[in-house]
Amino acid sequence: MSTDLCAAQPEQLHLPLRTGTSLAGIFERVFRRLDLRRPPPGFRVEFRPYTGMRSSIRLKDSLARVRISDLLEDAPPLVVEALAEILLSNVYRRRPSREARECYLAYVLSPRIRRKTEATRRKRGRKHLREARGRHFDLAEILEELKRRFFQNGLPPLRVGWTLRRSRTILGHYDSAHRTISISRWLDSPRVPRYLVEYLVYHEMLHAIYPVERNGHRRVVHSRRFRAAEKKFPKYDQARRRLRLICP
Repeated sequence: MSTDLCAAQPEQLHLPLRTGTSLAGIFERVFRRLDLRRPPPGFRVEFRPYTGMRSSIRLKDSLARVRISDLLEDAPPLVVEALAEILLSNVYRRRPSREARECYLAYVLSPRIRRKTEATRRKRGRKHLREARGRHFDLAEILEELKRRFFQNGLPPLRVGWTLRRSRTILGHYDSAHRTISISRWLDSPRVPRYLVEYLVYHEMLHAIYPVERNGHRRVVHSRRFRAAEKKFPKYDQARRRLRLICP
């Protein structure tokens, strides 16, 4: 597998699997190439109608069951091989090659596949949120105020609400497929300053403008442009210090 191939000939990332190409054969070929010094298991590989770009491998006795999102059904062998290396490396506690990770990300983060993934997630999945008006903070009011102050109402339509659970680990999340912002219900408390909730909503709003990028084999969730925009929040430093105190 070649990084140069992925970089210099991106059209290779959109050639579908040829008729008769065996998914199990691809996994067995990658297994042998990894030189794991053990007999290969039997591979049972199938596409599943997941809501997102999810894949898994489960090894039991001498059988490896692999389930791949059907969003990859039209992926070229090059990408399937990259995914096979990533999955096999995970199950056998190896580090997948930089080339495999870069090749796979180049495909799944390409604009065409990203649009396809989000359309599928909207069709198959639902986003469950509590209403925006909480006991102490109204997230819809905060969202509209931030749009006026920082975005000149130039954002796409967004829905905001509190999470169903009171999570202390994930305090905010932006779902690009459903265009929703969720804030942990744990923060709907008189002990939490308003500027902290505003900062978290502002942070998730930025994700609607600066999507996930790719830097070689890495996913970049918070790009330089994202970080620069984030620091324009008036109480950025204060909010970050407060988060470090309250997060477990």
